[in-house]
Amino acid sequence: MFESATSLRDILKGYGRQAIPFTDPANPDRPIVLNTYRPQGHTPERPVIIVQHGMNRNGDDYRDFWIPAADRHNLLIVAPTFPGTAYPGSEAYNNGLILDDAGRVRPRESWVYATPARVVRALQQAGVMTATKARIYGHSAGGQFVHRMLSTQEDFPFEAAVAANAGWYSLPLLEVAFPAGLGRLGFGTADLARLFAYPLQIVAGLDDCSAAADNLPTQPEAIAQGTGRLQRAHTYFARGKREAEALGLPFNWTLTEVPGIAHDGCAMSAVTAALWFEGGLPAAGAVSAGHVA
Repeated sequence: MFESATSLRDILKGYGRQAIPFTDPANPDRPIVLNTYRPQGHTPERPVIIVQHGMNRNGDDYRDFWIPAADRHNLLIVAPTFPGTAYPGSEAYNNGLILDDAGRVRPRESWVYATPARVVRALQQAGVMTATKARIYGHSAGGQFVHRMLSTQEDFPFEAAVAANAGWYSLPLLEVAFPAGLGRLGFGTADLARLFAYPLQIVAGLDDCSAAADNLPTQPEAIAQGTGRLQRAHTYFARGKREAEALGLPFNWTLTEVPGIAHDGCAMSAVTAALWFEGGLPAAGAVSAGHVA
């Protein structure tokens, strides 16, 4: 049983917000916090949403962005929060601790992209959820995290995944070194087939297109994908489709453009909830702005 399973049972003892310490056994010296929200109507068989925060490591904000949808649909929200002290910089969060300080590939079991799956299993062991799979959503740096998690993990307990407004992407190219591609990680065509077959939803705000946007990655590999986040989402989707077709592999990704939204974690959370639980994009003006990275 996971070390934190006992404390996770506290989620079922009440309603509202909680902040629960969690230790991933693969990285015991790097604790995280699970910022959770349980609405009055939640029971263990209801859906669980794992929410990956942005570069500000503000999992409490991202949890709160989902509260209206949680109350409406009786969802349990769990936002794993990776503090900058234990997970400094983009290498330790966005890029999953795959590379060490010398650029060498770390042992696969220590890659941070496996942590959300371990959180889900701990929730199951604690009796907090009875479903076999959860859903996962990430915005901005969290969008980088989600698509790289899907790119690098062989087994993950997620029936749906959204990567929203990511700053740049690891292209599905085995000849390009990570993080610009998926090279040097020991992957092959079977890994690409798994990635292309997964129903990844890439969600991009039509107004998140400025080359001067705050916190937009500016390394040459990122700029090569496009001037802004919208353009880079199109590049990633198009390159994935092209590679899948060249290899004769099924391709199940979707790309959804959202009018009237720029780099807004609050609004994109509402958009994702509507896509998943209300049958499509919300009506124009129906989402509130948060503008949090």
